Amino acid sequence: MRRSVALRVFAAVATGAAGAAVAVGLPSLEASAAAVGSPIGYASLNGGTTGGNGGTTVRATTGTQIHQALCSRASSSTPITIEVQGTINHGNTTKVSGNSCNTAADKIELKQISNVTIIGVGSGAVFDQLGIHIRDSSNIIIQNVTVRNVKKSGSPTSNGGDAIGMESTVRNVWVDHVNLEASGGESAGYDGLFDLKDNVQYVTLSYAYLKNSGRGGLIGSSESDTSNSFITFHHNRYENIDSRTPLLRGGIAHIYNNYYYSLNESGINSRAGARAKVENNYFEDSMNVLGTFYTDAAGYWQASGNILDNVTWSAPGSETNPAGPSMPSNTSISIPYAYGLDNASCVPNIVRSTAGANTGMRTSTGNCSTTSNPSPTPTTPRPTTPSPTTPSPTTPPPTQPSGTNLSIGAGSDGSSKASGTSYGDVRDGSMSTYWSPNGSTGYISIKWGSATTVSRINIREASGGGAIGSYRVLNADTGAVLKTGSGSGVITFTPTSLKKVTFDILSASGTPRVGEFETYAS
Repeated sequence: MRRSVALRVFAAVATGAAGAAVAVGLPSLEASAAAVGSPIGYASLNGGTTGGNGGTTVRATTGTQIHQALCSRASSSTPITIEVQGTINHGNTTKVSGNSCNTAADKIELKQISNVTIIGVGSGAVFDQLGIHIRDSSNIIIQNVTVRNVKKSGSPTSNGGDAIGMESTVRNVWVDHVNLEASGGESAGYDGLFDLKDNVQYVTLSYAYLKNSGRGGLIGSSESDTSNSFITFHHNRYENIDSRTPLLRGGIAHIYNNYYYSLNESGINSRAGARAKVENNYFEDSMNVLGTFYTDAAGYWQASGNILDNVTWSAPGSETNPAGPSMPSNTSISIPYAYGLDNASCVPNIVRSTAGANTGMRTSTGNCSTTSNPSPTPTTPRPTTPSPTTPSPTTPPPTQPSGTNLSIGAGSDGSSKASGTSYGDVRDGSMSTYWSPNGSTGYISIKWGSATTVSRINIREASGGGAIGSYRVLNADTGAVLKTGSGSGVITFTPTSLKKVTFDILSASGTPRVGEFETYAS
């Protein structure tokens, strides 16, 4: 039996609906705008998640304008970035019709569409009592927004009570640096903060702040809804939540480097055959943080590196199978992407300084420190091109590494490769062969049978491919990030003894071609 626990703190929010604002003239601001950064996790697979990158950008200050932007596209898949500023609520959100959209008046409706970014800018974007609904859609990014007090009962209602909800064949969604919050549990009219059901796959929730809710979120709406899978939760902050952080039914989830504080009833609830890799999280002042709860349909987990700080556990029962107190693993899960893994001891500080909207879009470096990304700001026109008579400053190219290329004779592997390419082509000493990922992002690794010291790599791009954008260099033995940057060429970092080094391509202008991945001791 579930114990009835009231949420400890509620900051009641009663914001009245504003008068309807129906101005739908949308300024087109700038071509080729993009979300900030690129997703890590399952959203980076299956072709990647780029949202509206490469399309036009418009500004919206009402929900109606958001819908108008979707409906004004040439097609339902035409890329678009919608910069949102101000408060979006029922009073300024109406249904808009068009061939490239399918909207509704009581929610922000992303239905039967693709290639869209919604990003908060300026003084911030707040979706007040109005949920975001994603249905039959793909390649969606939601970044730097607050969604609060969405109700399924009472007044006003929206999106079935979910702050962000996805359902019915949704693929590749990245939700990042958001606040998702309620002011109570189900009895107060709220449902989940982040719910996925009916065949949702390849999703990442990162740097989110979820708080003051009875239910954090679920993957699968019933014990038979097990088609949802490949979900990553990393560097999120859960606070004052009764349960479902998340509830998993079937599928695979990767849950790492999250900070859980005051989980009042239960936390990660793996059931109905779900498999969760739970690593390097920090659980504080909480109860039943991992296990199978409220069902006899077992779920599974692989747990490692987690810290339990004042965590209590229920006694096992017919419908209660807590993983504690030592949280031994009962399955094994292989993660198919590269990621940096902070030590659990520094997770509270890292997450408190990075998670949520309007936090400067800071992220973890993967080694217990943070890096500042540019905060999203309203787009401005590009500066004029300098006169041809005025030389532009240039940076000298890095020095070509000296010594022996350690990749020759080593092994290699990586993410999914494009047809006709091979991992071994990056270490054969020939620029006439190459490896390409299956899309614009992916990773390639060089590996040795024993520890090898490496301090420089040289990424040489073969002609004809898309230019490499942002990247990470990883110590694949530990997951530590050795270097981040953009472009190819010589990359220098602190000498590191390792058995495997990974070059992780986070963005590119097309499908990149890595002709050679050279490694050097100095």
